[in-house]
Amino acid sequence: MTRNANIDPAARSTDILPPCVILCEPQLGENIGTAARAMANFGLRDLRIVRPRDGWPSEKARAAASRADHVIDAVKVFDTVEEAVADLSFVFATTARMREVAKPVRGPDEAAETLVAHGARGAATGYLFGRERWGLNNDEVALANEIVTLPVDPDFASLNIAQAVLVCAYEWRTKANAGALPFRLDETVNPPASKDDLIRLFEHLEGALDGVNFFRPPERRPSMVRNLRNIFQKASLTDQEVKTLRGVIAALERRPTRPHDGGEAADAGDTGDTATD
Repeated sequence: MTRNANIDPAARSTDILPPCVILCEPQLGENIGTAARAMANFGLRDLRIVRPRDGWPSEKARAAASRADHVIDAVKVFDTVEEAVADLSFVFATTARMREVAKPVRGPDEAAETLVAHGARGAATGYLFGRERWGLNNDEVALANEIVTLPVDPDFASLNIAQAVLVCAYEWRTKANAGALPFRLDETVNPPASKDDLIRLFEHLEGALDGVNFFRPPERRPSMVRNLRNIFQKASLTDQEVKTLRGVIAALERRPTRPHDGGEAADAGDTGDTATD
């Protein structure tokens, strides 16, 4: 679980029914666990396993899931792929190889758009993943509606199961919540600096540089000033950042700085408000 309390609600949840993930005959509990972790990262929670080699439950899977216990606790185990997909209305089979089975082939972004559209109507969907060593057989691919393949280097197309799950889950969530990020810069807490404050910063810096004879030869001063101002304009400074830079300049000028209330030394973020114009 995230410890960040300032989460954008748009990124926290979605009303769209997520697809399930079906792992066909996974060999290692660690692979199941890391696939569960990848699912949890992007809001998928329905993990189905067909004939896991080492049985179920698996402590190795739980350990590798890295606290994605809600996914591990809800795992469903099936004897056949047919049983695992029986309640689904649309399934993508994941494969990196050409097949004798004639089915439309989609990239992960296209597949995600399809599953989001189905999920928005409340239809159950899923991604079917094959074995670690050789993937899915043709009969298993035939149970899917379409194929999803990733834009990998065809000369090195093999992915770990968790990697493939991660890419598909990422694309699904990007489409499901329109790419909403968990957080962005809060401009109410960190407002952009006003032009007046920036101009005062420029003049303060330029005056300090004049004091140490930085602008040499003198006839180049106008172009050097323009270059310095352009550098700071590109930085999109916040109000607090301008105060900090004013404090830095004041310190370099060896001006006294005002301590915090209570006698503690001021930090770099609070020294700027002591600079004189």
